[in-house]
Amino acid sequence: MTNLARRMSPSDSRVRTNAQNSTRRAERGGIEVLTWVAFDEGPLDAMVTTRAGGVSVGPYESLNLGLRVGDEETAVLENRNRALAALDAGLDDLVVADQVHGTHVAVVGPSERGRGSRSLLDSIAQTDALVTTTPGLVLAVLVADCAPIVLFDPDARVLGCAHAGWRGALGGVIEAAIGSMSALGAEPDRLVAGIGPAIGGERYEVGADVATAAANHLGEANPFVRPGRPGHWWFDLQGAVHAILLRAGVRDQRIAIASIDTGPPGPFFSARAEGNCGRFALLARIRP
Repeated sequence: MTNLARRMSPSDSRVRTNAQNSTRRAERGGIEVLTWVAFDEGPLDAMVTTRAGGVSVGPYESLNLGLRVGDEETAVLENRNRALAALDAGLDDLVVADQVHGTHVAVVGPSERGRGSRSLLDSIAQTDALVTTTPGLVLAVLVADCAPIVLFDPDARVLGCAHAGWRGALGGVIEAAIGSMSALGAEPDRLVAGIGPAIGGERYEVGADVATAAANHLGEANPFVRPGRPGHWWFDLQGAVHAILLRAGVRDQRIAIASIDTGPPGPFFSARAEGNCGRFALLARIRP
């Protein structure tokens, strides 16, 4: 097994948050994961898988959890079983959405248990955020550069997970997820939020469409888009997500940002750096 502690050295991990909300590296059930200290106590399990500990080969080596990237289905299902075992869960507990870089939120419960876990055909269609109040239901966000976000109200026991690339983040998926959670009794200022590994701002070169969307959503003077070569900009996705959470009413001291870049030589897949590659996952559940 690849040593996660070696691959995520202190210079790699640059966690930008208060100490009590920092991330840590761990081994669970034989796989290497990233967890948030803020969720160590209380009723939530939340973790981010790495690329290590699975059975996939080639560009998907080794713990690829994505079914739509061209990997062997049997390998992906074995990898998913391994990842879920780290939560003492199985495929029948998992819910996976068909992520489309949009803003639709689905509230899921017992009737959705197992959807998308074995096939794309029964995944939650055209959805980029999942919300639940059902204990034991494992919500998944699959990424390879986009920011995975977990949101939890420990008093109302409402869980939300969102997939936020630039289109989703600047289109309103985070606000939509918080709105759906609020309809179930959550309060934004009670939420604890974890932002997972994502593409670094010094590597995320974007065009005018992203710069315009950021100006429209965050204001012309937002600090998350900086000029690059002519006609191009550098975009700080995690910084933008953090700002959106603050604007939505989440308290700063309750937001943990794992500022760990995706891509080699680190432990997280990056579609931009690697092209055809696997997907890592945010997996979260309310403890049963």
